[in-house]
Amino acid sequence: MKLNYTVTLTLILLFLMVGAGYLSGVLGFAIGHEALKGVTQPDARPVSKIKNRKAASPQKEAAVMVKEEDILTTVKARIEGKGKNVKPEKPQPQNKELSKTSTPKIQPVADVPQPGFPITAQNQGVTLGVVSARYLGGALLLKVNFKNEGDKTVRFLYSFLDVVDDQGRALSANTEELPTELPPNGKTFSGTMSIPTALLDDVSQLSMTLTDYPDQQLQLQVSNIPVTS
Repeated sequence: MKLNYTVTLTLILLFLMVGAGYLSGVLGFAIGHEALKGVTQPDARPVSKIKNRKAASPQKEAAVMVKEEDILTTVKARIEGKGKNVKPEKPQPQNKELSKTSTPKIQPVADVPQPGFPITAQNQGVTLGVVSARYLGGALLLKVNFKNEGDKTVRFLYSFLDVVDDQGRALSANTEELPTELPPNGKTFSGTMSIPTALLDDVSQLSMTLTDYPDQQLQLQVSNIPVTS
């Protein structure tokens, strides 16, 4: 009797498990089917893709090539106010020999001497010369030349450069391309000194003093440099 009860209980549990599994499978299938509504399989056929692409893309017009001379002629005519409907003229052939001889050559611009320049100072065979002074870009530019005709190399440190106006005020000056070492070969070295114009109000003359480094045995002093515009 007890054995029959156990078998019956086992069969009932087995039936319930099978039923629960079936119901869960049906429910999962229904949920998945509902979620995948509207999803279609992509068309993997290459032929159909090419056909659709050709049908969707409009035909491009053929590009028209225009000569560069015609474009330049049209633009020039529009700038001169001749209107938009100007037909480009055909370029006239030019004589090659004439074009070669008629092309002007660009000559280098030489420094024009200024009144009162150059101003030089010499000590122990070393010469410091201020060649010119001109205003450019909010600054006064002083063109400076150095030459060493002595018997030893001279070194400069431009933090030792003193620039003073005619009222005794010290001014700051920036240096460009000036030599830090001057060999005794008599060769001329050039550079520039620039002073902001904001520091030159009511100033008509400048003076500068420079000494060698580190010995400080050589002193070059240039005075009465005119700076009036």
